[in-house]
Amino acid sequence: MKLKAVLTIAGSDCSGGAGIQADIKTMIANGVYAMSAITALTAQNTLGVRAVMNVTPKFLSEQLDAIFEDIPPAAVKIGMVSSAELIEIISKKLIEYRAENIVVDPVMVATSGAKLIDDDAIKILTEKLFPIAKVITPNIPELEILANKKIFSKSDMEICAEKIFKKYNCAVLAKGGHGINDADDLLFDGNLIWFNGKRIDTKNTHGTGCTLSSAIASNLAKNFSLRDSVDAAKKYLTKALKSDLNLGHGNGPINHFVID
Repeated sequence: MKLKAVLTIAGSDCSGGAGIQADIKTMIANGVYAMSAITALTAQNTLGVRAVMNVTPKFLSEQLDAIFEDIPPAAVKIGMVSSAELIEIISKKLIEYRAENIVVDPVMVATSGAKLIDDDAIKILTEKLFPIAKVITPNIPELEILANKKIFSKSDMEICAEKIFKKYNCAVLAKGGHGINDADDLLFDGNLIWFNGKRIDTKNTHGTGCTLSSAIASNLAKNFSLRDSVDAAKKYLTKALKSDLNLGHGNGPINHFVID
């Protein structure tokens, strides 16, 4: 049996709920072979992030060379990258190795609303990674930053997603919530398609963005269309949230290995 290989490029979460750890769990649960290139080490848990230590550009470059020279991935998910230098390395290597099915989760805003990366890094992220991505997966606060527009309604989401699509030539999955709608997500890939969902009544949502983007990448690697990849990923995430794992004293992780 030969599994499709998928690479996650992101930060590590020592508590296992988000980042590289969530990505790997998601990929395994979705039937692909998971590989990782770590951009940063974080000391965090369900209560918050205590410290972050970025890897050096040279070390990230070595990780990516080691992966692509031996097991070229069928899809790549990119998560937290807070340094402009590291974003430059990722862009250079993905172009060099002609990476396919790139999913970018533009992790820019914390749950508290605080920006996680500076304006220079955002500029490099949008200029270097968005144009080579198949799809990006911003939440509402991130969509507002990228489109430079406040969002108050579904029509605002549609306007912003189309604006970003036209500017960077990549599909946009605008994730709902944040007071805009129940749990409906919008995919703009040249056409508008809404994926309806019900909000799950749980505080245990740590790592949902990482999980969704990794599930999409996994499905793309298995030759699903983008729309089918998003649909299957959203259904998987809903099941994982409904399980209500309830670990830790804060916003706990979801159950990546939930069984129907």
